Amino acid sequence: MNDAAVKVRAIFISDIHLGTRGCQAERLLEFLKGHEAEYLFLLGDIIDFWAMRRGVYWSPAQNTVIQKVLRRARHGEKVLLIPGNHDEALREHDGIEFGGISVVREYVHMTSDGRRYLLIHGDEFDQVTRYHRWVALLGDKGYDTLVRINGWLSWLRRRLNIPGYWSLAGYAKRKVKTAVNFIFDFEDSVIRAVRERGLDGVICGHIHYASLRQTADVTYINCGDWVDSCTAVVEHMDGRIELVHQISSGINGGATPL
Repeated sequence: MNDAAVKVRAIFISDIHLGTRGCQAERLLEFLKGHEAEYLFLLGDIIDFWAMRRGVYWSPAQNTVIQKVLRRARHGEKVLLIPGNHDEALREHDGIEFGGISVVREYVHMTSDGRRYLLIHGDEFDQVTRYHRWVALLGDKGYDTLVRINGWLSWLRRRLNIPGYWSLAGYAKRKVKTAVNFIFDFEDSVIRAVRERGLDGVICGHIHYASLRQTADVTYINCGDWVDSCTAVVEHMDGRIELVHQISSGINGGATPL
């Protein structure tokens, strides 16, 4: 028990991509150290089996992430894993529990103030991933290249004593028209599906673009990722939802509330 940790009702994390060089496991460990919860929801692409086919990178910090999650489950935290497309092999184990972690394809979570959120990874709303797998694999390789370049740029910025964090991948998502259109199309598709099911909102991942967006009747929340943005979602004890940015070791970079 960490007395200095923020105590929340639920934590939502997606797109850790363990097994890759891009995974920022150290920053995730800082976030987990600073937050205790009753529920921990892992919303897909936790282990990147796609990338591991090209070559496995498994650091001590990534191993510690697995150990921390298993320890939370042993100590009574309810841990649910909803597989994504990069760890889709786990979907064959729907309804199975291992190490105190329950595997489910989707889940409806009710907040303490009575709102119902659909928890999914989100790849089922990505037309490229569903119908053009080779394009998705090519895009995944391209994204991995951007992340590697970003690592070199970060090293150069530190050498030049340039403060702050700048993301090449994030910049491309905000500025390249096709990427922006894809993000909005994805969000709109998810919102329509949640509206049809009569739920209050959705919490997902998949597109590596953290967002907290309120429409007239549906709340769209995307957890982001732990490769580029290093973001997570938390539900406070009163049901309030926040999108949390873990900027650097030991520093909470701020939160977007709802």
